[in-house]
Amino acid sequence: MNRSELVFVPTPTVGHLVSTIEFSKRLLDCCDKFSVTILVMESAFESSTTLISNPSTTQSLAASHAHIKIVDLPSVHRPLEILQQSVEKYLTVFIENYKCHVRDAIANHVLPNSSVSGLVVDMFCTSMIDVAYELKVPSYLFFTSGAGFLGLLLHLPGRYDRLGMVFKPSDPESVVPSYANPVPANVLPSFAYEDTGYSCFANHARRFKETKGIIVNTFFELESHAVSSLLDCETEIPPVYTVGPLIGEHHVKPSDRAKFGKIMTWLDDQPPKSVVFLCFGSSGSFDEAQLREIAVGLEKSGKKFLWSVRKAPPKGQLVTPGLENVMTGEYSNYEKFLPQGFLERTKDVGILCGWAPQVEVLAHKATGGFVSHCGWNSISESLWHGVPIVTWPLYAEQQINAFQMVKDLGLAVELRLDYRTDGGNHFVVADEIEKAVRCVMDGDGAVRKRVEEMSEVCRKAVGDGGSSSTSFQHLIKVMLARLDNKEE
Repeated sequence: MNRSELVFVPTPTVGHLVSTIEFSKRLLDCCDKFSVTILVMESAFESSTTLISNPSTTQSLAASHAHIKIVDLPSVHRPLEILQQSVEKYLTVFIENYKCHVRDAIANHVLPNSSVSGLVVDMFCTSMIDVAYELKVPSYLFFTSGAGFLGLLLHLPGRYDRLGMVFKPSDPESVVPSYANPVPANVLPSFAYEDTGYSCFANHARRFKETKGIIVNTFFELESHAVSSLLDCETEIPPVYTVGPLIGEHHVKPSDRAKFGKIMTWLDDQPPKSVVFLCFGSSGSFDEAQLREIAVGLEKSGKKFLWSVRKAPPKGQLVTPGLENVMTGEYSNYEKFLPQGFLERTKDVGILCGWAPQVEVLAHKATGGFVSHCGWNSISESLWHGVPIVTWPLYAEQQINAFQMVKDLGLAVELRLDYRTDGGNHFVVADEIEKAVRCVMDGDGAVRKRVEEMSEVCRKAVGDGGSSSTSFQHLIKVMLARLDNKEE
């Protein structure tokens, strides 16, 4: 049987690529009339050491499905002169420079063998909608974050048209339809305070409306208010399909297998729900003063811990948090920042590591709490496995994710909502850390109960007859309708 091709163009970061692959696998499991080609750009940053810059790793993530093909695109000019002006503008221009390569890849790798039934673009890749117009195929937006943040982005153009200004951190609370509570200005993403960043996202959001559908990595029961606000949106937007949570597979590199075994063996020896896991993503790091304060807070809490510590980039290196040019590494000597005698006093209580297998740790019965940067993939994974989060956002949309989890949904313990690594005088003291760790780990509190209940709900959502499964079927029906019309 000849399959029609769906072509995906993800933003070149790990979280976006993994979500794209997981969505593709689920789509193909549900329908045998499609195959998928994923066009992978190089990392936008020369210093990146992530799997985006390692084609063999990328290929292995998709290898388990015969009808997913990965095509690595050639290099393009990196407009580094824009980077200090605006990260968002830089990434947008970098991706736009790939339009001719995307067009050529479709012509050379897809069209000779099958027809293209749709182009699925990521939130930063809206310039590729022009390629869909040229090919006369529909485009769809694949939104890897939640419906709340999608609603915020769709809110930006109209707000700017009315007020003619960006946000300021000192502004009063704002009513954003996709959030149940008024939103404090200090939990908005940093781009919302900057003319270029704001304008860049507003322009992307305008183009979202040109697509035939918006696919969101969430499920209705989690974000019912946000999803309903999108369905009732005063300005016309395309149909919204909630297909999450999309929980990606973890890939353990050969160099990390010994570390993986050590971590999992240690967890096997711990009582159920006794360990608090601290992990801040591949780009999350702190200076040594903050690391020392975390250590003091953990020791004072008396709780067992697994702490993934990333070494901050050297002073003077240009850092763009959240877009994976941060050259975080691993410490060879933890005693450099730890309080004197910490390792000896806590040798039977916890372990420190650099890299950690996040999905497997969250799935382990010993894990009872998760101190997290609140990236959307991490939130989804914690909810899937029923592990409550302590919020410590760092960059991108993580502050407003933390706000939503604590204030709108009651699914997380608040440590900070407005912490950010790209400015501001932020420092979290040991007493705050101790209090938050105790709060998430002690007993079966209201947050833990809600998270465990939501874990059951999200698993039902992707099961037969669940809300996400049903939404997936509606999306497939729309895609097939065009395919059937073409065949006629």
